[in-house]
Amino acid sequence: MLCGHNVAGHMVVFLKDLLRLFNIYSNRQGLHSDCRQRRAVSMNCQATVENSVVSGNRMLVVVPPHPLIKHWISVLRNEQTPCPVFKNAMAELGRLLIYEASREWLPTISGEIPSPMGVTTVEFIDPREPIAIVPILRAGLALAEHAPSVLPAMNTYHLGIGRNEETLQPSVYLNKLPDKFPEGSRVFVVDPMLATGGTVVAAIQLIKDRGVDNKQIKVIAAVAAPPALQKLSEKFPGLHVYAGILDPTVNEKGFIIPGLGDAGDRSFGT
Repeated sequence: MLCGHNVAGHMVVFLKDLLRLFNIYSNRQGLHSDCRQRRAVSMNCQATVENSVVSGNRMLVVVPPHPLIKHWISVLRNEQTPCPVFKNAMAELGRLLIYEASREWLPTISGEIPSPMGVTTVEFIDPREPIAIVPILRAGLALAEHAPSVLPAMNTYHLGIGRNEETLQPSVYLNKLPDKFPEGSRVFVVDPMLATGGTVVAAIQLIKDRGVDNKQIKVIAAVAAPPALQKLSEKFPGLHVYAGILDPTVNEKGFIIPGLGDAGDRSFGT
């Protein structure tokens, strides 16, 4: 049984509880070789947006239990899904996760405007407050594709980080981050697969070096696994991670099991 905060019917799960659950299942069931066991892990790890819960210096892992999120994850899981459909599913999943992650996090301004039937009080996203999306290439482009439809005022900064297939170490090949982010920036780091954690850790460190605090960064991922979550928790306390689903295992090649394969290859067919 996971321990967490229950707010308005939603549960927020902290990393230590997730890792404890994964360890229990790993010790009892090996590598989770059958589908029934994997479903049990997924169902027990579900959590939703924190809704004003204060996490202090603990990292929060949020898995919104929306049926559309489950649907698009299922489409992505299917090895028969063709590239165009896969890319669209990734974009739709990203839209939903960014929507959830931005809840109660975006700056707003209020005022009065005339409606067709009279003057009314309204609230808008404040376009003066800096909001940034940082997709990690290539697959991050697909997951962040619909971000502009969710966030009315945002800037996109591309970050290309490859992974050495032998050492699994990250290597930056494209960096379009600003020298320094504007004060108060809120940054969404979009990386579909949080497996070993090397890529996302390197990306967040580059962002922090440019003046952004841990609590002003949220990570958006399709699938996350314990090795990446452990590294993020150790290096960036207070970080929030929003994922479509949590998987229990990473293999010797650095791929999440069961995962959904290579998200970049399957999104773009190359």
